[in-house]
Amino acid sequence: MGDNTTDAITPFLKARRAALDPRDLGFDDGPPRRRVHGLRREEVAQRAGISVDYYTRIEQGRAHGMSDSVLDAIARALRLTAGEHSYLRNITRPAQHGDHEHSCELADHPRPIVPAAAQDLLDALDPASPAMIYGPGHDLLAWNRSGGVVTFDLERIEEAELNSALLIFNDPGARELFPDWQLHADETVATLRGDLGRQTSPSRLNAVIHRLHTENADFRRAWEAQRVAEQSHGHKRIRNPHVGDLDVTFQAFPIPAAPHLRLCVYTAPAGSVTAERLQRLAALVPEPV
Repeated sequence: MGDNTTDAITPFLKARRAALDPRDLGFDDGPPRRRVHGLRREEVAQRAGISVDYYTRIEQGRAHGMSDSVLDAIARALRLTAGEHSYLRNITRPAQHGDHEHSCELADHPRPIVPAAAQDLLDALDPASPAMIYGPGHDLLAWNRSGGVVTFDLERIEEAELNSALLIFNDPGARELFPDWQLHADETVATLRGDLGRQTSPSRLNAVIHRLHTENADFRRAWEAQRVAEQSHGHKRIRNPHVGDLDVTFQAFPIPAAPHLRLCVYTAPAGSVTAERLQRLAALVPEPV
Protein backbone atom coordinates (compact mmCIF):
# COMPACT_ATOMS: atom_id res chain seq x y z
CA MET A 1 0.00 0.00 0.00
CA GLY A 2 2.76 2.43 0.93
CA ASP A 3 2.82 5.09 3.60
CA ASN A 4 4.48 8.01 1.85
CA THR A 5 3.56 10.55 -0.79
CA THR A 6 5.34 8.81 -3.67
CA ASP A 7 3.69 5.45 -2.96
CA ALA A 8 0.24 7.07 -3.08
CA ILE A 9 0.43 9.83 -5.67
CA THR A 10 2.39 8.07 -8.43
CA PRO A 11 0.02 5.14 -9.05
CA PHE A 12 -3.04 7.35 -8.57
CA LEU A 13 -2.06 9.97 -11.15
CA LYS A 14 -0.83 7.32 -13.58
CA ALA A 15 -4.14 5.48 -13.30
CA ARG A 16 -6.13 8.66 -13.84
CA ARG A 17 -4.03 9.55 -16.91
CA ALA A 18 -4.55 6.07 -18.32
CA ALA A 19 -8.33 6.30 -17.81
CA LEU A 20 -8.72 9.24 -20.21
CA ASP A 21 -9.17 8.91 -23.97
CA PRO A 22 -6.86 11.47 -25.67
CA ARG A 23 -9.29 11.82 -28.58
CA ASP A 24 -12.01 13.07 -26.22
CA LEU A 25 -9.68 15.90 -25.22
CA GLY A 26 -8.52 16.90 -28.69
CA PHE A 27 -5.26 14.92 -28.78
CA ASP A 28 -4.56 12.50 -31.63
CA ASP A 29 -2.19 9.58 -32.06
CA GLY A 30 0.27 11.45 -34.24
CA PRO A 31 4.01 10.93 -33.84
CA PRO A 32 5.44 9.77 -31.60
CA ARG A 33 3.05 6.82 -31.39
CA ARG A 34 1.57 6.24 -27.94
CA ARG A 35 3.20 3.49 -25.93
CA VAL A 36 0.57 3.50 -23.19
CA HIS A 37 -3.15 4.17 -22.91
CA GLY A 38 -4.39 7.57 -21.89
CA LEU A 39 -2.73 10.98 -21.73
CA ARG A 40 0.97 11.61 -21.78
CA ARG A 41 2.50 13.68 -18.98
CA GLU A 42 3.07 16.60 -21.32
CA GLU A 43 -0.61 16.58 -22.27
CA VAL A 44 -1.70 16.71 -18.64
CA ALA A 45 0.76 19.55 -18.05
CA GLN A 46 -0.60 21.41 -21.09
CA ARG A 47 -4.19 21.06 -19.90
CA ALA A 48 -3.22 22.11 -16.36
CA GLY A 49 -1.19 25.11 -17.52
CA ILE A 50 2.02 24.03 -15.78
CA SER A 51 5.41 22.92 -17.06
CA VAL A 52 6.06 19.30 -18.01
CA ASP A 53 8.96 19.21 -15.54
CA TYR A 54 6.76 20.44 -12.69
CA TYR A 55 3.99 17.93 -13.45
CA THR A 56 6.55 15.13 -13.71
CA ARG A 57 7.95 16.01 -10.29
CA ILE A 58 4.41 16.08 -8.85
CA GLU A 59 3.55 12.68 -10.31
CA GLN A 60 6.83 11.22 -9.05
CA GLY A 61 6.22 12.59 -5.55
CA ARG A 62 9.21 14.94 -5.75
CA ALA A 63 7.29 18.23 -5.56
CA HIS A 64 6.38 19.79 -2.23
CA GLY A 65 4.07 22.56 -1.14
CA MET A 66 1.78 22.53 -4.18
CA SER A 67 -0.73 25.34 -4.09
CA ASP A 68 -4.47 24.79 -4.17
CA SER A 69 -4.59 26.36 -7.63
CA VAL A 70 -2.10 23.83 -9.00
CA LEU A 71 -3.98 20.89 -7.50
CA ASP A 72 -7.25 22.29 -8.82
CA ALA A 73 -5.73 22.64 -12.30
CA ILE A 74 -4.49 19.05 -12.26
CA ALA A 75 -7.91 17.87 -11.09
CA ARG A 76 -9.54 19.66 -14.01
CA ALA A 77 -6.94 18.36 -16.45
CA LEU A 78 -7.58 14.77 -15.37
CA ARG A 79 -11.36 15.24 -15.04
CA LEU A 80 -11.31 14.09 -11.43
CA THR A 81 -14.54 13.63 -9.54
CA ALA A 82 -15.08 15.55 -6.31
CA GLY A 83 -14.03 12.48 -4.32
CA GLU A 84 -10.90 11.98 -6.43
CA HIS A 85 -10.05 15.67 -6.07
CA SER A 86 -10.29 15.41 -2.27
CA TYR A 87 -8.15 12.30 -2.32
CA LEU A 88 -5.50 14.09 -4.44
CA ARG A 89 -5.36 16.92 -1.91
CA ASN A 90 -4.94 14.41 0.90
CA ILE A 91 -2.12 12.36 -0.61
CA THR A 92 -0.11 15.43 -1.63
CA ARG A 93 -0.21 16.72 1.93
CA PRO A 94 0.43 13.70 4.19
CA ALA A 95 2.24 15.80 6.79
CA GLN A 96 -1.09 17.36 7.79
CA HIS A 97 -2.21 14.01 9.12
CA GLY A 98 1.01 12.58 10.48
CA ASP A 99 -0.34 9.04 10.21
CA HIS A 100 3.00 7.75 8.98
CA GLU A 101 4.27 8.38 12.51
CA HIS A 102 1.69 6.12 14.14
CA SER A 103 1.11 2.39 14.38
CA CYS A 104 -0.83 0.66 11.61
CA GLU A 105 -2.10 -2.00 14.01
CA LEU A 106 -5.87 -1.89 14.50
CA ALA A 107 -5.53 -2.74 18.19
CA ASP A 108 -3.63 0.54 18.72
CA HIS A 109 -6.58 2.63 17.49
CA PRO A 110 -9.70 2.24 19.68
CA ARG A 111 -13.12 1.93 18.11
CA PRO A 112 -15.25 5.09 18.47
CA ILE A 113 -17.94 5.26 21.14
CA VAL A 114 -21.55 5.69 19.99
CA PRO A 115 -23.09 8.68 21.83
CA ALA A 116 -26.41 8.11 23.57
CA ALA A 117 -28.19 10.47 21.16
CA ALA A 118 -26.99 8.43 18.17
CA GLN A 119 -28.10 5.20 19.82
CA ASP A 120 -31.52 6.75 20.53
CA LEU A 121 -31.86 7.63 16.85
CA LEU A 122 -31.04 4.06 15.87
CA ASP A 123 -33.49 2.60 18.38
CA ALA A 124 -36.29 4.86 17.11
CA LEU A 125 -36.17 3.42 13.59
CA ASP A 126 -38.62 0.82 12.30
CA PRO A 127 -37.18 -2.63 13.19
CA ALA A 128 -38.12 -3.77 9.67
CA SER A 129 -35.67 -1.22 8.23
CA PRO A 130 -32.22 -2.68 8.92
CA ALA A 131 -29.89 0.04 10.19
CA MET A 132 -26.29 0.23 11.34
CA ILE A 133 -23.97 2.91 12.69
CA TYR A 134 -20.51 2.97 11.12
CA GLY A 135 -17.32 4.53 12.42
CA PRO A 136 -14.67 6.38 10.40
CA GLY A 137 -12.78 3.17 9.56
CA HIS A 138 -15.93 1.29 8.46
CA ASP A 139 -16.29 -0.22 11.93
CA LEU A 140 -19.75 -1.58 12.71
CA LEU A 141 -20.52 0.05 16.03
CA ALA A 142 -24.27 -0.46 16.62
CA TRP A 143 -27.35 -1.80 14.85
CA ASN A 144 -31.07 -2.30 15.29
CA ARG A 145 -32.80 -5.68 15.47
CA SER A 146 -32.89 -6.50 11.77
CA GLY A 147 -29.60 -4.69 11.10
CA GLY A 148 -27.80 -7.28 13.19
CA VAL A 149 -28.89 -10.16 10.97
CA VAL A 150 -29.62 -8.68 7.55
CA THR A 151 -26.18 -9.80 6.31
CA PHE A 152 -23.74 -11.19 8.84
CA ASP A 153 -24.88 -12.28 12.31
CA LEU A 154 -23.20 -9.37 14.03
CA GLU A 155 -23.91 -10.49 17.59
CA ARG A 156 -21.77 -13.59 17.02
CA ILE A 157 -18.73 -11.78 15.64
CA GLU A 158 -15.82 -10.73 17.84
CA GLU A 159 -15.59 -6.99 18.31
CA ALA A 160 -12.16 -6.82 16.64
CA GLU A 161 -13.71 -8.18 13.43
CA LEU A 162 -16.83 -5.99 13.45
CA ASN A 163 -15.82 -3.97 10.42
CA SER A 164 -17.70 -4.05 7.11
CA ALA A 165 -14.56 -4.00 4.96
CA LEU A 166 -12.88 -6.78 6.96
CA LEU A 167 -16.04 -8.91 6.75
CA ILE A 168 -16.48 -8.41 2.99
CA PHE A 169 -12.95 -9.61 2.25
CA ASN A 170 -12.09 -11.96 5.10
CA ASP A 171 -15.33 -13.67 6.13
CA PRO A 172 -15.70 -17.01 4.29
CA GLY A 173 -19.47 -16.53 4.00
CA ALA A 174 -19.35 -13.11 2.30
CA ARG A 175 -19.50 -14.40 -1.28
CA GLU A 176 -22.60 -16.41 -0.47
CA LEU A 177 -24.29 -13.45 1.23
CA PHE A 178 -23.69 -11.07 -1.66
CA PRO A 179 -24.51 -12.41 -5.15
CA ASP A 180 -22.71 -9.35 -6.57
CA TRP A 181 -19.71 -9.85 -4.31
CA GLN A 182 -17.09 -8.57 -6.77
CA LEU A 183 -19.01 -5.35 -7.40
CA HIS A 184 -19.59 -4.91 -3.67
CA ALA A 185 -15.91 -5.55 -2.91
CA ASP A 186 -14.74 -3.06 -5.54
CA GLU A 187 -17.12 -0.41 -4.21
CA THR A 188 -15.90 -1.04 -0.67
CA VAL A 189 -12.29 -0.43 -1.69
CA ALA A 190 -13.17 2.69 -3.69
CA THR A 191 -15.10 4.02 -0.69
CA LEU A 192 -12.17 3.37 1.65
CA ARG A 193 -9.91 5.36 -0.67
CA GLY A 194 -12.50 8.12 -0.92
CA ASP A 195 -12.74 8.30 2.85
CA LEU A 196 -9.00 8.97 3.00
CA GLY A 197 -9.66 12.16 1.07
CA ARG A 198 -12.26 13.41 3.53
CA GLN A 199 -11.07 12.42 7.00
CA THR A 200 -8.74 14.84 8.75
CA SER A 201 -7.28 12.16 11.05
CA PRO A 202 -7.70 8.76 9.38
CA SER A 203 -5.51 6.69 11.72
CA ARG A 204 -8.02 3.87 12.25
CA LEU A 205 -9.00 3.91 8.57
CA ASN A 206 -5.33 3.57 7.61
CA ALA A 207 -5.02 0.66 10.02
CA VAL A 208 -7.99 -1.13 8.40
CA ILE A 209 -6.50 -0.60 4.93
CA HIS A 210 -3.07 -1.75 6.12
CA ARG A 211 -4.47 -4.96 7.59
CA LEU A 212 -6.47 -5.82 4.47
CA HIS A 213 -3.56 -4.99 2.18
CA THR A 214 -1.34 -7.29 4.25
CA GLU A 215 -3.79 -10.19 4.56
CA ASN A 216 -5.93 -10.31 1.43
CA ALA A 217 -4.85 -10.72 -2.21
CA ASP A 218 -8.32 -9.76 -3.53
CA PHE A 219 -8.08 -6.48 -1.63
CA ARG A 220 -4.60 -5.77 -2.99
CA ARG A 221 -5.79 -6.25 -6.57
CA ALA A 222 -8.77 -3.95 -6.04
CA TRP A 223 -6.64 -1.34 -4.27
CA GLU A 224 -4.23 -1.18 -7.23
CA ALA A 225 -7.12 -0.06 -9.48
CA GLN A 226 -6.93 3.36 -7.74
CA ARG A 227 -10.71 3.91 -7.82
CA VAL A 228 -12.21 6.57 -5.56
CA ALA A 229 -15.91 6.71 -4.67
CA GLU A 230 -18.41 8.21 -2.26
CA GLN A 231 -21.13 5.73 -1.43
CA SER A 232 -23.95 7.62 0.27
CA HIS A 233 -26.73 5.64 -1.41
CA GLY A 234 -27.21 2.70 -3.70
CA HIS A 235 -28.68 -0.72 -4.32
CA LYS A 236 -27.70 -4.06 -2.85
CA ARG A 237 -28.69 -7.68 -3.31
CA ILE A 238 -28.42 -9.88 -0.22
CA ARG A 239 -28.93 -13.64 0.07
CA ASN A 240 -30.17 -13.70 3.65
CA PRO A 241 -29.95 -17.14 5.30
CA HIS A 242 -33.14 -16.60 7.34
CA VAL A 243 -35.69 -15.16 4.88
CA GLY A 244 -34.17 -15.54 1.42
CA ASP A 245 -33.07 -13.05 -1.24
CA LEU A 246 -33.42 -9.34 -0.49
CA ASP A 247 -33.32 -6.48 -2.99
CA VAL A 248 -32.77 -3.30 -0.98
CA THR A 249 -31.76 0.31 -1.38
CA PHE A 250 -29.59 2.00 1.20
CA GLN A 251 -28.80 5.52 2.30
CA ALA A 252 -25.93 6.56 4.56
CA PHE A 253 -25.50 9.97 6.12
CA PRO A 254 -23.64 11.64 9.00
CA ILE A 255 -25.40 11.65 12.36
CA PRO A 256 -25.99 15.26 13.52
CA ALA A 257 -25.08 14.45 17.12
CA ALA A 258 -21.89 12.69 16.00
CA PRO A 259 -20.83 13.76 12.47
CA HIS A 260 -17.82 11.41 12.49
CA LEU A 261 -20.31 8.51 12.51
CA ARG A 262 -22.67 7.44 9.71
CA LEU A 263 -26.12 5.92 9.91
CA CYS A 264 -26.90 3.47 7.11
CA VAL A 265 -30.52 2.37 6.56
CA TYR A 266 -31.83 -0.35 4.22
CA THR A 267 -35.32 -0.01 2.77
CA ALA A 268 -37.59 -1.65 0.20
CA PRO A 269 -40.76 -0.45 -1.55
CA ALA A 270 -43.94 -0.99 0.49
CA GLY A 271 -45.74 -4.15 -0.53
CA SER A 272 -42.71 -5.66 -2.23
CA VAL A 273 -41.45 -9.19 -1.60
CA THR A 274 -38.36 -7.75 0.06
CA ALA A 275 -40.43 -5.51 2.36
CA GLU A 276 -42.42 -8.54 3.50
CA ARG A 277 -39.23 -10.49 4.10
CA LEU A 278 -37.73 -7.65 6.12
CA GLN A 279 -40.82 -7.70 8.35
CA ARG A 280 -40.30 -11.43 8.91
CA LEU A 281 -36.60 -10.86 9.59
CA ALA A 282 -37.34 -8.25 12.27
CA ALA A 283 -39.84 -10.62 13.91
CA LEU A 284 -37.17 -13.32 14.20
CA VAL A 285 -35.03 -11.19 16.51
CA PRO A 286 -36.27 -10.76 20.10
CA GLU A 287 -36.83 -7.22 21.32
CA PRO A 288 -34.11 -6.05 23.72
CA VAL A 289 -35.04 -6.35 27.36
